[in-house]
Amino acid sequence: MNKTDFVGAVAKKAGFTNVNAKKSVDAFIKTVEETVKKGEKVSLLGFGSFSVVKKAARKGVNPKTKKPINIPARKAVKFKPGAGLAKVVK
Repeated sequence: MNKTDFVGAVAKKAGFTNVNAKKSVDAFIKTVEETVKKGEKVSLLGFGSFSVVKKAARKGVNPKTKKPINIPARKAVKFKPGAGLAKVVK
């Protein structure tokens, strides 16, 4: 499902127009982006949580040249599914 399909599904389930559903989905995405950018966690009970984790620097191998490379430390966004979402997938 891509974003357009998702917006359509949200509109249908909530009884919104596609325009209003798109505004809602965009607002949700923007809010999550702004919150994790500040290093804070977004927890949605039963659905899951978005957080920022630090990835340590490490050594890797360039698959094309087979030469070792250094991969710098970085921050990444992590999503951990909640119990409700995990039950749906089982």
